Amino acid sequence: MVKLAFGSFGDSFSINSIKAYLAEFIATLLFVFAGVGSAIAYNKLSSDAPLDAAGLAAVALAHALALFAGVSMAANISGGHLNPAVTFGLAIGGNITILTGIFYWISQLLGATIACLLLKFVTAGKSIPTHSVAAGMTELEGFIMEIIITFGLVYTVYATAADPKKGSLGTIAPIAIGFIVGANILAAGPFSGGSMNPARSFGPAVAAGDFSGHWVYWLGPLIGGGLAGLIYGDVFIANYQIVAAQDYA
Repeated sequence: MVKLAFGSFGDSFSINSIKAYLAEFIATLLFVFAGVGSAIAYNKLSSDAPLDAAGLAAVALAHALALFAGVSMAANISGGHLNPAVTFGLAIGGNITILTGIFYWISQLLGATIACLLLKFVTAGKSIPTHSVAAGMTELEGFIMEIIITFGLVYTVYATAADPKKGSLGTIAPIAIGFIVGANILAAGPFSGGSMNPARSFGPAVAAGDFSGHWVYWLGPLIGGGLAGLIYGDVFIANYQIVAAQDYA
């Protein structure tokens, strides 16, 4: 069952919570800067040729490495979400309150947007690549793809980071999370774009001024993340307790 806790303004505006929001902002900014920047760099080096297998592998690797670093740098402060779908999935399982989660979303979206605006500036106005469903696919198909791959991401977050029984497995959580994102981009990149992250899609859309089909990259990841939180929280986390004080891990 869903274990949502609304939370209190006192907890959400505590010093530790504000530090967590700042950590999410910085880590998301750095992750998106590297991820989107890798796609821009590929476009420049290939003279804007369509993404090929080598380019896909390079972009997937850049995202995996950047997310590994981003989660690692924020883990002890905010839990290292860097993704509204992860935050939502953890809220479904009672690992973060709704109110605090909203501020996480704001921090993540701001970080992603500023990252893309900075990229546009430092690359002398290069176009910012946005997520879109591949030609020949419907938005519904892309939406289902995003549900599946985001489920895999958030399920991995639960298994390696949020499960209270994780033990020493928690030390490799950032690596596992980075790996699943890289693998999912390899699998889904040519089809839905392999977003798994509304902030990762939102920042480029703002910088490019193009929100066409954007619902796919919000609704798909949120459903996938929510399902992962619901299933892992109910089936595999046995001794659950509602959030009393904020625990971001």
